[in-house]
Amino acid sequence: MDSSFATALLSWGATEGRSELPWQQDKSPYRVWVSEIMLQQTRVETVIPYFERFMQAFPTVCELSQASQDSVLGLWSGLGYYARARNLHRAAEVICQQWDGEMSRSREALESLPGIGRSTAAAILAISYNQPEPILDGNVKRVLSRYCGVEGWPGQSRVMKQLWSHAERLMPQTECGAYTQAIMDLGATLCSRKQPNCSNCPVESSCVAREQGRVEELPQARPGKKLPERTTYMAVLHNRQGEVWMERRPEQGIWGGLWSFPELDSVEQWPVQWSAPQQREKINHTFTHFKLEITPLYGEVGPSAIAMEEGEWVTLAQLEQRGVAAPVSRLVQQMRKEQLI
Repeated sequence: MDSSFATALLSWGATEGRSELPWQQDKSPYRVWVSEIMLQQTRVETVIPYFERFMQAFPTVCELSQASQDSVLGLWSGLGYYARARNLHRAAEVICQQWDGEMSRSREALESLPGIGRSTAAAILAISYNQPEPILDGNVKRVLSRYCGVEGWPGQSRVMKQLWSHAERLMPQTECGAYTQAIMDLGATLCSRKQPNCSNCPVESSCVAREQGRVEELPQARPGKKLPERTTYMAVLHNRQGEVWMERRPEQGIWGGLWSFPELDSVEQWPVQWSAPQQREKINHTFTHFKLEITPLYGEVGPSAIAMEEGEWVTLAQLEQRGVAAPVSRLVQQMRKEQLI
């Protein structure tokens, strides 16, 4: 183990690290777990209000396990990557039904839960239980790629294997929680992706990237790949009672378990026989693996039945308690602005 790295980080973290974040005030395994899941591919400032609302609604893991999926997804709406919320809910059920409401101190056991990988399990154990389990989130990957001079894109298995090896080597056996927080803070504040503040870095003198003048180059970017594009139509239906027609999406696939306007392959699938749809401005939404172009088709439904097998009329008050995807939320807000609902 390179003890100088841990010593320098611990000293820096004690005076310069972050200590005001809401999940740092009570480092229970449950709170650490929820924060780690929310922080995956999401910025801290975005997560803070979601975390606070979530903890207020579900202060314990068993209260989360007893909640409906709709209420969990409702509090997650706008945070994205909704499989995280569904996995969090399912894992909470396992913890309360099979583990008596206590999170295990075994990394292997935690990794058996839905949505918990090695790094998340390690963060729970290091921060809550002070166990020497190294983590490898996005910030830590960047710090270690630069400090150790690791070549390649961190998403490659070869590169990940090297990074895990360095993470294990540098992990101290004591003060594990403080060290874990410090290395995450270093990546989030000084060792940032753009314009890193190397002059104030506590490990600058032994950083390979700094020594070789490759700080801006490492970690190397993902090989370029153009995202495929898809198109869809959405039937944005409302009635004179101020309700909208919604359906719950399948568990598998994009926006799994969320409520959405029905998707159509073409205008010809418009479900209201007695009136033509009003086509509105397209909405573009980018996912990790593709881009989606949505064409909204508006229509008011009177006494005639809708030719759709699934779905229900939903009020705004009901909708606020359910999870909806970002483009759907945009359409609902536009309808409110136009006083259609």
